[in-house]
Amino acid sequence: MTPSGPTTLLVLAKEPVPGRVKTRLTPPFTPEEAAELAAASLADTLGTVLLLPAARRVLVLEGGPGPWLPPGIEVVPQGAGGLDERLAQAFGGCDGPTLLLGMDTPQIEPAHLAPALAPDGWDHCDAWFGEAEDGGFWALGLASPDPGLLRGVPMSVPETGAVQRARLLDAGLTVRELPRLRDVDTAEDAVAVAALAPHGGFAAALGRLDRASVR
Repeated sequence: MTPSGPTTLLVLAKEPVPGRVKTRLTPPFTPEEAAELAAASLADTLGTVLLLPAARRVLVLEGGPGPWLPPGIEVVPQGAGGLDERLAQAFGGCDGPTLLLGMDTPQIEPAHLAPALAPDGWDHCDAWFGEAEDGGFWALGLASPDPGLLRGVPMSVPETGAVQRARLLDAGLTVRELPRLRDVDTAEDAVAVAALAPHGGFAAALGRLDRASVR
């Protein structure tokens, strides 16, 4: 039985289709190998989500579900538009405290999100923010989901996280910080992240591909 809590957990992801996901991994990986790593990253992320206390667990998906989708996860389609608009729409479909994660941090463990999901996680707190090492963010939580807090924020640039945090603060929100984590964007990222979670499915997939490349 999955643990319950007051917070809706969202995971924003693309279906791991070759040529459409993790394109910065190619080269050295082929599009098929990059998609395999994306599927493993997503499966690890969703596996962790199932361990967390939540009111709902929702995958906001571009594309269709596959064998990487575990039972217990709702699936809703992503909206149209740029990433800021799709994030805004994801929050707009929720009521009450909502915490959104990406699919690029397969090393996440329950401890990384424990402060936000603790019984007092939303006491005197309007937002939770998880900065990524590349300047973006890997997690964003809002006590009262407001799509306007995301629309217009420039995405996938080095200042994304700074602009998003400033947007929250300028709205008068009390913001608490989650740990700073590394996203998987490049092959170098993949190796570093796999080392942080050596027993996960992502590390296993990377190991298989590395071994195949030296044969």
